[in-house]
Amino acid sequence: MEKDRKDAIVHTMNPDCQKGPILFAFLQRDIHRPNKAESRHRLISVLWDHLVAMKRPPGKRCQFADEMASPIQIGCDRLGRPLLLVGKYRGPAISFSEGDGKVWAALCGDASDIGIDVAGTDEFGEGYPCHRVFHPQEIQHASRVTGGDLKNASALLWSIKEAVVKALGCAFHLVDPLQMTVNPSASGARGGSGYTFPVDLSGKALMRFPMAADRPLWVHSLPQEKMWLSIALLNQRPTDHE
Repeated sequence: MEKDRKDAIVHTMNPDCQKGPILFAFLQRDIHRPNKAESRHRLISVLWDHLVAMKRPPGKRCQFADEMASPIQIGCDRLGRPLLLVGKYRGPAISFSEGDGKVWAALCGDASDIGIDVAGTDEFGEGYPCHRVFHPQEIQHASRVTGGDLKNASALLWSIKEAVVKALGCAFHLVDPLQMTVNPSASGARGGSGYTFPVDLSGKALMRFPMAADRPLWVHSLPQEKMWLSIALLNQRPTDHE
Protein backbone atom coordinates (compact mmCIF):
# COMPACT_ATOMS: atom_id res chain seq x y z
CA MET A 1 0.00 0.00 0.00
CA GLU A 2 1.21 3.50 -0.74
CA LYS A 3 0.08 6.89 0.43
CA ASP A 4 1.33 10.39 -0.37
CA ARG A 5 2.33 12.39 2.71
CA LYS A 6 4.35 15.63 2.62
CA ASP A 7 6.12 14.88 -0.71
CA ALA A 8 7.08 11.33 0.36
CA ILE A 9 5.25 8.15 -0.56
CA VAL A 10 4.73 5.83 2.41
CA HIS A 11 4.99 2.14 1.60
CA THR A 12 3.65 -0.45 4.02
CA MET A 13 4.61 -4.09 4.15
CA ASN A 14 3.43 -7.04 6.27
CA PRO A 15 5.87 -9.94 5.82
CA ASP A 16 4.75 -13.37 7.01
CA CYS A 17 7.47 -13.33 9.70
CA GLN A 18 6.29 -10.06 11.21
CA LYS A 19 3.17 -9.17 13.21
CA GLY A 20 3.19 -5.41 12.85
CA PRO A 21 3.45 -3.37 9.65
CA ILE A 22 6.72 -2.07 8.27
CA LEU A 23 6.60 1.46 6.93
CA PHE A 24 9.25 2.97 4.69
CA ALA A 25 9.68 6.00 2.46
CA PHE A 26 12.30 8.18 0.82
CA LEU A 27 12.98 11.82 0.04
CA GLN A 28 15.13 13.20 -2.74
CA ARG A 29 18.26 14.70 -1.25
CA ASP A 30 18.16 18.49 -1.71
CA ILE A 31 21.59 19.57 -2.99
CA HIS A 32 20.77 23.15 -2.06
CA ARG A 33 19.82 22.21 1.52
CA PRO A 34 21.95 19.16 2.36
CA ASN A 35 20.73 18.90 5.94
CA LYS A 36 20.71 15.17 6.72
CA ALA A 37 19.11 15.60 10.16
CA GLU A 38 16.24 17.65 8.71
CA SER A 39 15.56 15.09 5.97
CA ARG A 40 15.58 12.25 8.48
CA HIS A 41 13.21 14.04 10.83
CA ARG A 42 10.81 14.84 7.98
CA LEU A 43 10.78 11.22 6.88
CA ILE A 44 10.21 9.82 10.36
CA SER A 45 7.47 12.39 10.98
CA VAL A 46 5.69 11.19 7.85
CA LEU A 47 6.04 7.53 8.83
CA TRP A 48 5.00 8.20 12.43
CA ASP A 49 1.89 10.15 11.39
CA HIS A 50 0.99 7.31 9.05
CA LEU A 51 1.39 4.68 11.79
CA VAL A 52 -0.74 6.68 14.23
CA ALA A 53 -3.44 7.02 11.55
CA MET A 54 -3.36 3.25 10.97
CA LYS A 55 -3.87 2.61 14.70
CA ARG A 56 -6.83 5.01 14.98
CA PRO A 57 -10.23 3.55 13.98
CA PRO A 58 -12.05 5.84 11.50
CA GLY A 59 -14.24 8.39 13.27
CA LYS A 60 -13.13 7.32 16.76
CA ARG A 61 -10.71 8.53 19.37
CA CYS A 62 -7.90 6.11 20.08
CA GLN A 63 -5.88 5.77 23.27
CA PHE A 64 -2.78 5.02 21.21
CA ALA A 65 -3.16 8.23 19.21
CA ASP A 66 -3.80 10.27 22.36
CA GLU A 67 -0.74 8.85 24.10
CA MET A 68 1.44 9.25 21.03
CA ALA A 69 0.54 12.90 20.42
CA SER A 70 3.80 14.05 22.03
CA PRO A 71 6.49 15.65 19.85
CA ILE A 72 9.00 13.24 18.35
CA GLN A 73 12.77 13.47 18.37
CA ILE A 74 15.52 11.38 16.82
CA GLY A 75 18.38 10.41 19.09
CA CYS A 76 20.95 7.63 19.03
CA ASP A 77 22.42 5.01 21.34
CA ARG A 78 26.08 4.67 22.24
CA LEU A 79 26.82 2.62 19.11
CA GLY A 80 25.16 5.19 16.88
CA ARG A 81 21.89 3.36 16.21
CA PRO A 82 19.09 5.90 15.67
CA LEU A 83 16.31 5.98 18.25
CA LEU A 84 12.84 7.45 17.98
CA LEU A 85 11.78 9.32 21.11
CA VAL A 86 8.08 10.13 21.56
CA GLY A 87 7.95 12.65 24.35
CA LYS A 88 10.10 11.06 27.05
CA TYR A 89 9.48 7.49 25.88
CA ARG A 90 11.26 5.33 23.34
CA GLY A 91 9.16 4.71 20.25
CA PRO A 92 9.27 1.97 17.61
CA ALA A 93 12.55 1.03 15.95
CA ILE A 94 13.72 3.19 13.04
CA SER A 95 16.54 2.97 10.51
CA PHE A 96 18.04 5.09 7.72
CA SER A 97 20.01 4.67 4.53
CA GLU A 98 21.19 6.88 1.68
CA GLY A 99 21.77 6.13 -1.98
CA ASP A 100 21.09 7.28 -5.51
CA GLY A 101 20.42 10.83 -4.34
CA LYS A 102 17.75 9.72 -1.86
CA VAL A 103 17.41 9.47 1.90
CA TRP A 104 15.46 6.39 2.99
CA ALA A 105 13.83 5.65 6.34
CA ALA A 106 12.00 2.67 7.81
CA LEU A 107 9.85 2.33 10.92
CA CYS A 108 8.59 -0.89 12.52
CA GLY A 109 5.00 -1.02 13.72
CA ASP A 110 5.65 -3.36 16.64
CA ALA A 111 8.43 -4.10 19.15
CA SER A 112 10.85 -5.60 16.63
CA ASP A 113 14.12 -4.01 15.56
CA ILE A 114 14.58 -2.94 11.97
CA GLY A 115 17.37 -2.11 9.56
CA ILE A 116 17.18 -0.61 6.08
CA ASP A 117 19.91 -0.32 3.46
CA VAL A 118 20.26 0.51 -0.22
CA ALA A 119 23.22 -0.55 -2.33
CA GLY A 120 23.92 0.26 -5.98
CA THR A 121 25.63 -1.90 -8.57
CA ASP A 122 28.18 0.84 -9.28
CA GLU A 123 29.69 0.21 -5.82
CA PHE A 124 30.92 -3.25 -6.88
CA GLY A 125 33.20 -2.80 -9.86
CA GLU A 126 36.00 -5.02 -11.08
CA GLY A 127 38.47 -5.80 -8.33
CA TYR A 128 35.97 -5.60 -5.47
CA PRO A 129 37.14 -8.11 -2.79
CA CYS A 130 33.99 -10.25 -2.75
CA HIS A 131 35.81 -13.06 -0.93
CA ARG A 132 36.22 -10.82 2.13
CA VAL A 133 32.49 -10.18 2.58
CA PHE A 134 30.55 -12.90 0.73
CA HIS A 135 30.58 -16.69 0.95
CA PRO A 136 30.85 -18.49 -2.43
CA GLN A 137 27.42 -20.10 -1.98
CA GLU A 138 25.89 -16.65 -1.34
CA ILE A 139 27.25 -15.38 -4.65
CA GLN A 140 25.86 -18.44 -6.39
CA HIS A 141 22.26 -18.16 -5.21
CA ALA A 142 22.22 -14.34 -5.39
CA SER A 143 23.43 -14.59 -9.00
CA ARG A 144 20.46 -16.81 -9.77
CA VAL A 145 18.17 -14.02 -8.55
CA THR A 146 20.01 -11.40 -10.64
CA GLY A 147 20.27 -13.45 -13.82
CA GLY A 148 24.01 -14.03 -13.47
CA ASP A 149 24.90 -10.36 -13.00
CA LEU A 150 27.72 -10.43 -10.42
CA LYS A 151 27.66 -6.68 -9.67
CA ASN A 152 23.91 -6.82 -9.11
CA ALA A 153 24.26 -9.93 -6.94
CA SER A 154 26.93 -8.18 -4.87
CA ALA A 155 24.69 -5.14 -4.37
CA LEU A 156 21.85 -7.42 -3.26
CA LEU A 157 24.00 -9.30 -0.75
CA TRP A 158 25.62 -6.17 0.64
CA SER A 159 22.26 -4.44 1.16
CA ILE A 160 21.04 -7.54 3.03
CA LYS A 161 24.08 -7.74 5.31
CA GLU A 162 24.11 -4.00 5.98
CA ALA A 163 20.41 -4.07 6.84
CA VAL A 164 21.02 -6.95 9.27
CA VAL A 165 23.77 -5.21 11.24
CA LYS A 166 21.60 -2.09 11.43
CA ALA A 167 18.76 -4.18 12.88
CA LEU A 168 21.22 -5.64 15.38
CA GLY A 169 22.25 -2.09 16.27
CA CYS A 170 25.99 -2.60 15.89
CA ALA A 171 26.79 -1.89 12.22
CA PHE A 172 29.99 -3.82 11.41
CA HIS A 173 31.64 -2.90 14.71
CA LEU A 174 30.74 -6.24 16.28
CA VAL A 175 29.83 -8.43 13.31
CA ASP A 176 32.10 -9.43 10.45
CA PRO A 177 30.35 -9.81 7.07
CA LEU A 178 31.52 -13.41 6.86
CA GLN A 179 29.85 -14.15 10.22
CA MET A 180 26.54 -13.78 8.39
CA THR A 181 25.20 -16.24 5.86
CA VAL A 182 22.45 -15.15 3.47
CA ASN A 183 20.44 -18.24 2.57
CA PRO A 184 18.50 -18.73 -0.65
CA SER A 185 15.24 -16.85 -0.92
CA ALA A 186 12.49 -18.57 1.06
CA SER A 187 10.06 -17.83 -1.75
CA GLY A 188 10.02 -16.31 -5.19
CA ALA A 189 9.14 -12.76 -5.95
CA ARG A 190 6.07 -11.65 -4.03
CA GLY A 191 3.80 -10.13 -6.65
CA GLY A 192 6.90 -9.39 -8.71
CA SER A 193 8.09 -6.91 -6.09
CA GLY A 194 10.80 -8.61 -4.09
CA TYR A 195 12.36 -11.55 -2.30
CA THR A 196 12.59 -12.71 1.32
CA PHE A 197 15.90 -14.11 2.59
CA PRO A 198 16.64 -15.88 5.91
CA VAL A 199 20.01 -14.90 7.38
CA ASP A 200 22.03 -16.88 9.94
CA LEU A 201 24.75 -15.64 12.28
CA SER A 202 27.82 -17.66 13.23
CA GLY A 203 30.98 -17.41 15.31
CA LYS A 204 31.41 -14.38 17.53
CA ALA A 205 28.35 -12.69 16.00
CA LEU A 206 26.11 -15.49 17.23
CA MET A 207 27.74 -15.36 20.67
CA ARG A 208 26.98 -11.65 20.90
CA PHE A 209 23.41 -12.01 19.60
CA PRO A 210 22.24 -15.47 20.76
CA MET A 211 18.58 -14.66 20.10
CA ALA A 212 19.31 -15.24 16.40
CA ALA A 213 20.00 -18.93 17.08
CA ASP A 214 16.35 -19.82 17.70
CA ARG A 215 14.87 -17.61 15.03
CA PRO A 216 16.82 -16.56 11.93
CA LEU A 217 16.76 -12.99 10.81
CA TRP A 218 14.57 -12.24 7.82
CA VAL A 219 15.31 -9.68 5.15
CA HIS A 220 12.93 -8.49 2.46
CA SER A 221 14.74 -7.16 -0.62
CA LEU A 222 13.19 -5.02 -3.33
CA PRO A 223 14.89 -4.34 -6.68
CA GLN A 224 15.23 -0.68 -7.58
CA GLU A 225 16.77 0.89 -10.67
CA LYS A 226 20.45 -0.19 -10.58
CA MET A 227 20.22 -0.89 -6.88
CA TRP A 228 18.62 -3.01 -4.14
CA LEU A 229 16.62 -1.94 -1.11
CA SER A 230 16.67 -4.38 1.82
CA ILE A 231 14.79 -4.27 5.13
CA ALA A 232 15.85 -6.59 7.96
CA LEU A 233 13.77 -7.54 11.00
CA LEU A 234 14.81 -8.90 14.36
CA ASN A 235 11.78 -10.01 16.36
CA GLN A 236 13.43 -9.44 19.73
CA ARG A 237 15.39 -6.30 20.54
CA PRO A 238 18.97 -7.32 21.37
CA THR A 239 20.64 -6.47 24.64
CA ASP A 240 23.42 -3.90 24.43
CA HIS A 241 26.84 -5.49 24.33
CA GLU A 242 30.30 -4.22 25.04
